[in-house]
Amino acid sequence: MRLTPAGLRMLQALEQGTDTSAVARALRRRLLDAGIAHPRPQPWDASGAVTVVVPVRDRPRELERCLAALEPDVGVIVVDDGSDDYDAIAAVAERHRARLVRRRAASGPAAARNAALREVGSELVAFLDSDCVPANGWLRALAGHFDDPVVGAVAPRVRPAPQSRPSTLQRYLAARSPLDMGRRPAGVEPGGRVSYVPTAALLVRRSALGDGFDEMLRYGEDVDLIWRLRDAGWRVRYDPSVEVAHEEPDGLRRVLVRRFRYGTAAAALAERHAGRLAPAVLAPWPALVAVLVLSRRHRTAAVLACQQCAALAHRVERLGLPPVWGVGWFAEATYQAIVSLARYVTMFTLPIALAYALRVRRPLLLAVLIVPALEEWRRRDKTLDPVRWIALATADDAAYGLGVCWGCVTTGSVRPLVPTLAPIVGRRRDPGSRGQASVGRKHVPGE
Repeated sequence: MRLTPAGLRMLQALEQGTDTSAVARALRRRLLDAGIAHPRPQPWDASGAVTVVVPVRDRPRELERCLAALEPDVGVIVVDDGSDDYDAIAAVAERHRARLVRRRAASGPAAARNAALREVGSELVAFLDSDCVPANGWLRALAGHFDDPVVGAVAPRVRPAPQSRPSTLQRYLAARSPLDMGRRPAGVEPGGRVSYVPTAALLVRRSALGDGFDEMLRYGEDVDLIWRLRDAGWRVRYDPSVEVAHEEPDGLRRVLVRRFRYGTAAAALAERHAGRLAPAVLAPWPALVAVLVLSRRHRTAAVLACQQCAALAHRVERLGLPPVWGVGWFAEATYQAIVSLARYVTMFTLPIALAYALRVRRPLLLAVLIVPALEEWRRRDKTLDPVRWIALATADDAAYGLGVCWGCVTTGSVRPLVPTLAPIVGRRRDPGSRGQASVGRKHVPGE
C-alpha cells in the first residue's frame, strides 16, 4: 500500500488519536482490513454487558478453577451437558452463584452453548470452556474492541497452562498447541494468516450470533461460526495481548486422538464452506518449480526459476523497489511450496511415502518428509531438540490427516484432500502477496 504525503500525515494522526474525520476513519478501516494495522482499544467495564457461558461435562474440578478466575460481578451461565455426576456440577455452580442449565443427554458443545444463548439478554456473550482459566481483566481488555461497530467477535490467545516440571509432550504443546493462534495480532478471515479462532475463549456480540452454532457439527463448530460471522459482514479480531490458560491432554495418545477428531470435521466444513478447506494452497509457478526439483529435473527447474525471477524482478523494479527483492520473494515462495508439498505427504500419505523411500532407497524423499517439522522448529523457541520435535510434529500432522481421511470416508466427500492453486498475481498487486503456500494449518502456533 502506498500513501500520499497527506495520507502519511493522516496515518500519524490516527496513531496519536487526533484525527476522527470521515476520511481518517476510511483509512483506518482500510488499514485494519488489510492487516497492515491493528487496533489497541482502551479497556472498558463490561461487567453489566457480558454474560459468560461455560459448557461442561463431568469436569467439576476444572469447572471450579474456571469459575474461581472470573470477575465476581459478571453473570455466568453453566450448561451441564449430560454429566454422569450432575450433583457435583450443580454444587460448583451454586458456590460461584452461576445459573445452571441442565441437558440430560450429552449433545456436544454446540448444542450446550445454544441452550445458554436462549437465556442470554446481555449485549455481549463470552464463551469459555471449563478447562480454561482466564487472566484477570480479560473481559475488560477484549470488550474495548466492540467500540468498533463492525466487530462481531474478538478472541484472546489460548495457551497451555504452565507446568512446574513440564514433560517432553507438555513442552511440545506449549509451542504447538492447536488452540494457540500465535503471538501476533490479526484480523481473522478464511485464508488469512489467522483463518479462525477457537471458541475455547471467545467474546461475541450477541446480535451477530443469530441462531448460534451448527449443532450438526461435533467438531469444527467454532470454525463454522467464525466463517459465518465473516460472511455476514462482521469483523473478527485476534488479540494475543490477552491470554487464557488451557489444560492440555496429559498423554500422547490423548493428544493424537484430539488431533484426529479435529481432522474429522474438515469434510463437513468443506461442504458448508466450499473452497476454504483446501489442504494446500500453492502459487502456480513456485509449485511447478518445487515439483520439478522433487522430481530431480534440476535443469528444467533452474531454467523456469531464472525466467520467473527475471520477470518478477522487472515488475518489482517498475514499482520503484530493488529488483533483488523479486528474486528473494520467488525463492522464498518456492521453498514454501516444497514445505507445503512435504506437509501434504506427511499428513495424508506418510506410510506410503516411507515405504516407497525405504524400498527404492531415496534419502532425498526421506529428507523432504522432515522439512515441515524442521522448518517449524527453526522458526520458534527451541523448546525441544530437533529429533523429538520432528517425531512429535510428524505424528501430530499424521493424526490430523488420518482424521481428515476418515471424515471424507464418512461423508463421501474428497474436497479436503484436493490442493488448490492460488490466483496468479496481477500486475498492479504486491508481487509477494500470494507467494507463500500453506497447508492444513494457516498459521504456525506460537509465532
